[in-house]
Amino acid sequence: QVQLVESGGGSVQPGGSLTLSCAASGVDLDHYAIAWFRQAPGKEREGVSCFSSHDGKTTYIDAVKGRFTISRDNAKNTVYLRMNSLQPEDMAIYYCASTTYFGLGCGIVGLASGRYAYWGQGTQVTVYS
Repeated sequence: QVQLVESGGGSVQPGGSLTLSCAASGVDLDHYAIAWFRQAPGKEREGVSCFSSHDGKTTYIDAVKGRFTISRDNAKNTVYLRMNSLQPEDMAIYYCASTTYFGLGCGIVGLASGRYAYWGQGTQVTVYS
């Protein structure tokens, strides 16, 4: 059974940094894309970043380019989202999610939530101004 567990959320002031972790079990990240989504209060869930190991592909939405970095620990089935220069607009619950599309990279799968079958429970990121 696929299980995704996020951690690393917290509260920071604008300009601060956090690193989120997504520990994955039951899914081989060598062959399945994994992504981070976020949902702010009263807003729809949006994709943030995607990582696909087999082709080394990473994608980011414009709002986080240059500030966020997605990566994988080579020794673990874990994906990270390093978030720098956090702003109030980044405040949301962050979720990781994986696809069921074997061997398809982020460039194909994209960041539409409907393309992701498995979801973690979320971790809260708060940015206080």
